[in-house]
Amino acid sequence: MTQYIVALTGGIGSGKSTVANAFAALGVPLVDADVIAREVVQPESPALHAIVQRFGPAMLSADGSLDRAALRARIFSDPAEKAWLNGLLHPLIQRQTEQQLRSARTPYVLWVVPLLIENNLQQRANRVLVVDVDRERQIVRTLSRDGVSRAQVENILASQVSRQQRLACADDIIDNSGRPEEITDRVATLHQRYLALAASATRQDKSP
Repeated sequence: MTQYIVALTGGIGSGKSTVANAFAALGVPLVDADVIAREVVQPESPALHAIVQRFGPAMLSADGSLDRAALRARIFSDPAEKAWLNGLLHPLIQRQTEQQLRSARTPYVLWVVPLLIENNLQQRANRVLVVDVDRERQIVRTLSRDGVSRAQVENILASQVSRQQRLACADDIIDNSGRPEEITDRVATLHQRYLALAASATRQDKSP
């Protein structure tokens, strides 16, 4: 069966996890790019070994896991090293993603991809759902959550596509600037829509 894929994306601090968890509560399986990205660099993995070989043991935390902050700092201002890292990790992430997408046995799957538009992956999905908030709210939420400086958050925002570019790729939009219960209601409505769209796509696949 061809799996119906809804891609969930949004800028940093937009609340993608909140929305994804609301879908998961309805029984929708999540294929989360960030989770997969962590899995491929687990301790003792070939990818982590390659990173340490390239950048040195300072990339490791005391427990042998990847020190993500150290790695980010190492590659942030060096495009060549960032390109090397992407060349190492992206094929591994893509392989694991495809495996998880294919193994889902529900009418549709939610594919959570923060950098969906930046990496031009939207064509892989049947539908794109964007979680949207204004820029200042993104900054405030990220400062509160991650304990980083405002300059660091603004640098991350500058590296992502603009709000307008992201919305231009959206089939559906969730405004996450209101109350949590509004998200629950919106997700429930979209869930019914996606079930209907997935059923329709399945019927078309089976038609002669």
